[in-house]
Amino acid sequence: MADSEQRLALDELSWIDVAAHLARDPRLIIPVGALEQHGPHLPLGTNVLIARQVALDLSVEFQILRAPTVHFGVNVRTDRAFAGTASLTQKTLHRSLNELLDAWEGHGVREFLLITAHRHEPHMDALATLITRRARVRVIQIWDVGVSDLLERQEAVFHAGEAETSVMLYLYPGLVRMDRARDFDLPREEFLRYMRGKLPAPPAGSAGVVGYPTVATAEKGEAIYHRILDAIRRAVFTRREDVSDTI
Repeated sequence: MADSEQRLALDELSWIDVAAHLARDPRLIIPVGALEQHGPHLPLGTNVLIARQVALDLSVEFQILRAPTVHFGVNVRTDRAFAGTASLTQKTLHRSLNELLDAWEGHGVREFLLITAHRHEPHMDALATLITRRARVRVIQIWDVGVSDLLERQEAVFHAGEAETSVMLYLYPGLVRMDRARDFDLPREEFLRYMRGKLPAPPAGSAGVVGYPTVATAEKGEAIYHRILDAIRRAVFTRREDVSDTI
């Protein structure tokens, strides 16, 4: 790991170094993922890997401390049908993060920047309702950034489809199995039911995919990823707000 990256990783610094950095800049970036199936062509840690890379890039660019990645989130219940997935309950994720934020706030953190690439509503609710004594909490959901104009066959970002697969091809090409990619079209209303955990079983024939991963490319992924970074830069780092919010 490059020195500029290592000096910002909370778990690779001494407590003296952390205290000195927080005295200069009392912010902390926390990537929050989810160990969740993403079809037969993407790894279970897709949401973990994307959130971690966004956190790393922003941490280095703005010289802000970053916490170790939280690998587990609140998954869609139907994902339990897929081997290897593991989920926390909304209450457990909320309580765990509240306890971590409380500890770090006691050490001088005055602003928490939680970055997630997982959109399941109970997961987002757990993040959006975190409580601190005085510190500001900002929840950054990267897929809230509009990228539909960069997509070829999808009107929006679905699950393990064109957008997510493209970003993974750009960031982690060695982890993507395009020979296994299979398209699956699901009406938008049904997809929203899936995101809310309202489907009793995985959509028949989907293999965990919603959308068109077969048209994904690394070039699209590069454009999508850098649009996301630019949107976060503008919304979070170059335009400072006075109240807690979500991008």
